[in-house]
Amino acid sequence: MPRHVTLFTGQWADLPLAQLAPKVKAMGYDGVELACWGDHFETDRALAEPGYIKKKWALLAKHGLTCHAISTHLVGQAVCDLIDERHQAILPADVWGDGQPEGVRQRAAEKMKATARAARKFFNARPGRKSGDKTPAVVNGFTGSSIWHALYAFPPTSQEFLNRGYADFAKRWLPILDVFEAENVNFALEVHPTEIAFDIASARRALEAVKNHPRFGFNYDPSHLGYQGVDYVKFLREFPARIFHAHMKDVWWGHGDGSVGVFGGHTDFTDPRRYWDFRSLGHGDINFEEIIVALNDIGYRGPLSVEWEDGRMDRLHGATESCAFVRQLDFAPNAAAFDAAFAKKK
Repeated sequence: MPRHVTLFTGQWADLPLAQLAPKVKAMGYDGVELACWGDHFETDRALAEPGYIKKKWALLAKHGLTCHAISTHLVGQAVCDLIDERHQAILPADVWGDGQPEGVRQRAAEKMKATARAARKFFNARPGRKSGDKTPAVVNGFTGSSIWHALYAFPPTSQEFLNRGYADFAKRWLPILDVFEAENVNFALEVHPTEIAFDIASARRALEAVKNHPRFGFNYDPSHLGYQGVDYVKFLREFPARIFHAHMKDVWWGHGDGSVGVFGGHTDFTDPRRYWDFRSLGHGDINFEEIIVALNDIGYRGPLSVEWEDGRMDRLHGATESCAFVRQLDFAPNAAAFDAAFAKKK
């Protein structure tokens, strides 16, 4: 059967989930990937309040929706980052605290551990879940990076300097990943500029840093790879066992007026001078048919989650169009050899 098509709610957190859910269903989706901000999925309440999780599933069921993953990009970003005033705008007050960087990082790490526990509790309560089901839950997110500022190697940046960044990542994330292991939850890093992994080479290095921890994998998103010039189909074939979740998100590149490059020129999204911008699915340069073929080849049967971003288009129109685009594109893999019908019966 074709995969479930879901909508990532991160860009819709201005709407309470009770208002968003009927819109998601009307747009044609099977379910949601719940963001851990707004009121869509609140980690602390999921752990502390009796009935919170049951009510969340009841709300989704009321509108004929399911859920395969939750996402905590904002808190995860703070675990390894060099903290500054920008982080206050994206972090819960209890994580930001007094804003002292090391305290923020440590509180973010503890919140990530809590999110693993909350995810396990949430997916254990999934309607229709069979007893004995050992399927890992999935939490998508970011890791942050203490060395992103050194992307362009000047002042001259040694490999020793970069190694310290990966060592810092391992020191901070291995205890988190051990909690994910204890809870049977996979953490899926969205490979992305500003993270410890932002292309194939850095993703390989991140895996090595955490000693190929079984709970560390990727939330595949081709949009963040394409405009960088990274082979986004090769990424799937490089890490077949580590694709824990998949975003469907489009982007175009090679546009603009030649005054802004890949690094963005300190311009805002949709500035017509920009070399690249996120686009609604089917309006960019990502070849999604090749992605579906590769996902089938590596055996990925999880959801296709639309992360809708296009500053030039109404979001209800765009997300509705994107759902139909993914449904038309997706197909189940062949279950038999294509030429088996020619074989002679003995």
